[in-house]
Amino acid sequence: MSTSEAETRDENSINSVINSVELGQEGEGVPTKLSEAPDGGLRAWLVTAGAACVFFSAMGFSNAFGVFEEYYLSHQLGGQSPDKVAWIGSLSVALQFLSGNIGGPLFDRFGAWVIRPAAVLYVFSIMMTSLCNQYWQFMLAQGVLMGTVMGLLQFPAMAALSQFFNKKRAAAMGIAIAGSSLGGVIFPIALSKMLHGTSLGFGWSVRIIGFITIPLLGFACVAITSRLPPRTTTFFVWGALKETKFILLTLALFFMLLGAFVPLFYIPTYAVSRGMDPTLASYLLAIINAASTFGRVIPGILADKFGRLNMFAFGAVITSIVIFCWNAVETTAALVVYSIAIGLSTGTVISGSSVAFTEVPKDPRDMGSYMGMGMSLSSIAALIGPPINGVLVDKYGGYLEVSIFSGVMVMVGGAIALATKATTPKGLLGKV
Repeated sequence: MSTSEAETRDENSINSVINSVELGQEGEGVPTKLSEAPDGGLRAWLVTAGAACVFFSAMGFSNAFGVFEEYYLSHQLGGQSPDKVAWIGSLSVALQFLSGNIGGPLFDRFGAWVIRPAAVLYVFSIMMTSLCNQYWQFMLAQGVLMGTVMGLLQFPAMAALSQFFNKKRAAAMGIAIAGSSLGGVIFPIALSKMLHGTSLGFGWSVRIIGFITIPLLGFACVAITSRLPPRTTTFFVWGALKETKFILLTLALFFMLLGAFVPLFYIPTYAVSRGMDPTLASYLLAIINAASTFGRVIPGILADKFGRLNMFAFGAVITSIVIFCWNAVETTAALVVYSIAIGLSTGTVISGSSVAFTEVPKDPRDMGSYMGMGMSLSSIAALIGPPINGVLVDKYGGYLEVSIFSGVMVMVGGAIALATKATTPKGLLGKV
């Protein structure tokens, strides 16, 4: 074969590889050429609005569990202990993260349509909860079914949003997850008013909430789309488990979840123990969630400027300090101020962790899998955290031990998040 013929053959082979890459035909070890995220535009902000509707309907409802726990302990589940009732909410929270292990990869493989059946099942779970009157029924409807479907809604929404933003990703994620804060304002107030101030009863109070979510989830099903073609590799990205940054972020979130959700479960009960009216105590959840709206959006904007891991770690440290002060809060005015402080500080935990996980994958089509796998592995902490604190309340009859345990756990999570920076090229002092 002549030299010119060999060169022609090599050139044709190179062109063939380039064409296959541009067409999205992946070969082993050959990265697919993908367009840059637009970081704005009508379609991108529609996805953000749709994701906000998902978080309003799902996590916003989950944030109202403190109202449910206070009501259950004085009505349907009056004979149960606080830690046993807390298992309903903690199981729901844990499963909404654990099911992300399925929801994230489902989006990466099949696109945004996976949100539609999840939306139907979520409304169904609310309606089933409205019919419950025994402990095992609440565990199945509000704990297992609702928690699982939340993850199948939220993780595809976050993954879709991440495909449309890069430089502004933390800010966009903060805006979307702030939807849960708005829901956490409206749902506790609405539920408390309907449960304590009207003759609607438990069933219709919960069903009305379900009807509110229907148009919001319908809009989300239309607005949320995927920008990138689905990946065709394995369902789970097992290589993530070998990456040091991924493992450290998972451990950091695990310790944060052991303590960060505890105020959402026990603030109303704690306030009542300090002499506050039960209806007014339930409004503290609304105050927490109203404050967390700013605690999610503002840190997101700052994270894009000063580093996403920096804000994730900083938010955890501030949250732990606030939790340490819990038992010193005694008056009604102090409880209101403390609720604002909790909302501002804890807002960075979920939005910050989701953005932090998107920094790990090299292929943007794997972001749903990395978020889902990382947050699902951390979810066991959300399952055991509130019941552990419920046992501490029963044993010691107060909340000092709860504040110490939860504060230490969140502080450890912040330290691990800070240590994660050492695995990056910029190191511990870098803007990462």
